Amino acid sequence: MKFSASTLLLSAQAAAAALNNGTNPSEVPYYGLSPPVYPAPVGNGTSDRSWAKAYKKAKALTAQFTLEEKMNVTNGFEGLCVGNTGAVPRFGIPSLCFADAPDGVRGQEFVSAFPAGLHLAATFNKDLMYKYGKALGEEYYGKGIHVALGPSAGPMGRVMRGGRNWEGLSPDPSLAAVAMGAITRGIQDSGVIATAKHWLLNEQEARRRPSVDESTPERRVTDEAISSNADDRTIHELYAFPFMNALKEGAGSVMCSYQRANHSYACQNSKLMNGILKTQLGFEGFVVSDWRGQRSGVASANAGLDVVMPDHGFWGEKLVEAVNNGSVSEERMTDMATRVLATWYYLEQENNFPETTYRSYSTVGDPVNVQADHSDLIREIGAAGTVLVKNVNKTLPLKDVKMVSVYGYDATVPQSPWQNPNRYGGGYEVNFGWNTFNGTLVTGGGSGISTPPYVVSPFHAISDRIAKNKGTIRWDFYSEAPGPHYVNTEACLVFINGYASESFDRVSLTDEFSDNLVINVASMCPNTIVTMHHTGARTVDAWIDHPNVTAVIYGGLPGQESGNSLADVLFGDVNPTGKLPFTIAKKEEDYGELLNSTNSKDFFPEANFTEGLYIDYRYFDKKNITPLYEFGFGLSYTTFGFSNLETAVKADVNMDEFPDPEIDIIQGGHPELWDVVATVKAHVENTGDVDGAEIAQLYIGVPGDDTPARQLRGFERVGPLVPGQNHRAVFELTRRDLSTWDVEAQQWRFRRGTYKVYVGSSSRKLPLEGTITIE
Repeated sequence: MKFSASTLLLSAQAAAAALNNGTNPSEVPYYGLSPPVYPAPVGNGTSDRSWAKAYKKAKALTAQFTLEEKMNVTNGFEGLCVGNTGAVPRFGIPSLCFADAPDGVRGQEFVSAFPAGLHLAATFNKDLMYKYGKALGEEYYGKGIHVALGPSAGPMGRVMRGGRNWEGLSPDPSLAAVAMGAITRGIQDSGVIATAKHWLLNEQEARRRPSVDESTPERRVTDEAISSNADDRTIHELYAFPFMNALKEGAGSVMCSYQRANHSYACQNSKLMNGILKTQLGFEGFVVSDWRGQRSGVASANAGLDVVMPDHGFWGEKLVEAVNNGSVSEERMTDMATRVLATWYYLEQENNFPETTYRSYSTVGDPVNVQADHSDLIREIGAAGTVLVKNVNKTLPLKDVKMVSVYGYDATVPQSPWQNPNRYGGGYEVNFGWNTFNGTLVTGGGSGISTPPYVVSPFHAISDRIAKNKGTIRWDFYSEAPGPHYVNTEACLVFINGYASESFDRVSLTDEFSDNLVINVASMCPNTIVTMHHTGARTVDAWIDHPNVTAVIYGGLPGQESGNSLADVLFGDVNPTGKLPFTIAKKEEDYGELLNSTNSKDFFPEANFTEGLYIDYRYFDKKNITPLYEFGFGLSYTTFGFSNLETAVKADVNMDEFPDPEIDIIQGGHPELWDVVATVKAHVENTGDVDGAEIAQLYIGVPGDDTPARQLRGFERVGPLVPGQNHRAVFELTRRDLSTWDVEAQQWRFRRGTYKVYVGSSSRKLPLEGTITIE
């Protein structure tokens, strides 16, 4: 599949037009405008043999469909699942079942609650990322769900207080990309269609959808959704970057998002769907709307939307009418249906797929148990994503303790009588904020939540450990200022959390109740250990320097085995390897314009991504702001040293400025983007006194003053290593890793010159430095 750069360029008039629209035009061809890209590319299955075989079957079938049958396949209908396509009984085509969520089958019994996406990202562990996707896919498959609505790289986490950051896979495009690819491959290896979401620029909850007056027959729009305005280069190098890996691994579905993107609603944005997704990235599958995210009929069809959910929206019989009157071509409608069926065949779901036993929001019994032994994996990932950031004088791990005191409502299971177990952790409004005694946090709120079959709370797991040691445990879950200190207590364990949900953004990265609790406990206990379960960055400036706060853990959202995962780390069964998937600032104000979402009262609200490529640690590097804990940071119970950096450029690959224009695009982009063009090697040695593993991280400085100082471009888990042992980490760099997006040529492009190479344990602890030169 080839594309013409001329169809994707916008003239210099775009900048002037953007200025007239009240936005700030950037120095690239367009900003704040979404250039038209028509017609929608027709899927043809040229990516590989599996897609070719699937398309051959699908095209043979849709050639026999009536318009009404094609319409049926592309429309959502009420049924068993969160979303359901129409069936075509005379050809044996079933209704396809769509269901949430990215971290577990939502609202069902006998399913597992996996760690959230952001917690998985904190593992920096490729193997666990794949196993996560595989186990998750097995549960969807066992319930007869054809389409899993995940994984998610949108939002990435541009806005620190974003309500859905916890569903995503970090604000770093490389970390998110590796996770997106691994999870997608795992889900689809289980026989389930993965849905990469949300496409694209869906970075806040405030004003994400238009407001409508329900009292009017036409549901009159009272104000429009936010417009996320980003330049072309930022779109490619930052926000679309993770989706490329999901596509490369064969993702069969992509979900378009609610908000406007450069002033065009994402689910009718021809630049995003026809231009970038289906042309530049060669997407062979189908685009499905976010639920009730369709804002037009003809426009969304021609812009590349293939399936509307959860009902027929603006389509149904109107879509047939649009084809008959020429507003939508029959070729476009046929392509919609073909893409759905080709994906169905691609995953071989026509062969003995399990009966759908999922029931949307059901409270009736469901006898199909799909948990298998996934609790073991959940416990492992929970521990691997636990990040230790402070550990004074080897406070942790706890060894042979006989008495501990436990404080904070996050230590125990939820006690709120209004808690709905099918929406554990709260729905969209329940438990808004933090000071609501909502129990330990294992997931966030909204459509991305999981439904635990049980929850092992921290208190439960710690109690088991103390009991085995014939010790004593004391607790106070709800007091802000607990009573007198127990003189025999060896450690005070304080548990706090930070809740967030779909439909609203966070109001703070901290809360007064929890901060006061930590300070009050620390004032009486000389060995105070704080664990936070959180939906994103949580600032700790109120108490981090307190001399009695001896250890601090960012515990993420670890899923149903929460307490066991944490106890494994606290008591030293697992040496922590988790790394922060975001930056922790010294104070909230250090995040600057990236702290809050844009919540304008205008009829047409704007969110201008004027920071471009510089979010999270890139922003801190550019502004020369010292963080409290940098991206990629995490302590171990041992120490590591780095040495012997080696770099090499391969001689047997195309090193021309642009990829070969004669090679057809495959799903995931130009094939040469995935060629390994250079390698970096470094030795990692355990310099401490206990066994442990380290996450070695590779950062690249691309030539030019218009690029971030450092960008993560690789990570490898090294170990476990015994004290004194060393092992070599090997990083392979692809052409894409060393390229930037050329907005004029509309191609990925090598920059001639010297690339800086950094290897170390975090984005700011990089003891090894070298170079790679591209002649």
